[in-house]
Amino acid sequence: MNLQLDQLLADTSPNILKSKRKTLKFLLQAYQAGTPGMNTKPKTDILVKQGAFTFHYGCTDPEMRTLTSWLLTNSPSRKKLAKIIPKLWKRHGKEDLKLVGLLLANLNKEDLKEDPWIVFIHLFNKSEPLETILEIAEEMNRSENKIPDDEWLIAMAQQSDLWHQVAMLFISVRSQGIGELKQLVISAPTGGELFEKIRNSLLKSNT
Repeated sequence: MNLQLDQLLADTSPNILKSKRKTLKFLLQAYQAGTPGMNTKPKTDILVKQGAFTFHYGCTDPEMRTLTSWLLTNSPSRKKLAKIIPKLWKRHGKEDLKLVGLLLANLNKEDLKEDPWIVFIHLFNKSEPLETILEIAEEMNRSENKIPDDEWLIAMAQQSDLWHQVAMLFISVRSQGIGELKQLVISAPTGGELFEKIRNSLLKSNT
């Protein structure tokens, strides 16, 4: 339990969720409130150099889930809440991307006006942090929004090198593993150390 975040949520009118601008500003306050101890200054310097995130407050997983629950409960409509997802991804703070994953796991096709996985992959920039993509995929797959079927993954992989790599990551998350998609995994463009470890693990599991 985080008393500071709980107090902020209790004191905040749900009316702010009617405005995307006010919602985005409020979320920064919530991330800060959900950060333990004195660690409330966003860690921009290191992370900007790494090129992964524009900021990282250090808001913990339980607090992010509390915040997400508050948003889902108090938003005037889930369709309206879905509209902040591209804004969050564009801002690209670590907590922003975490929140995107939690929202995509809890919103359905009707809320998003599109399949959640289509929404997810169309958010990507030219490069994205692998760990974050995995985390979001795992979060979504634990919900009712399971990873799409083989045909969908094959079609996705044919669109670009990045999508091919991400399709392989999606395969690593699903319960059935590599299945009939060994060639997709083998032919995925070369990635970093963690990516190649995941590839090797998938191929070994198929032998």
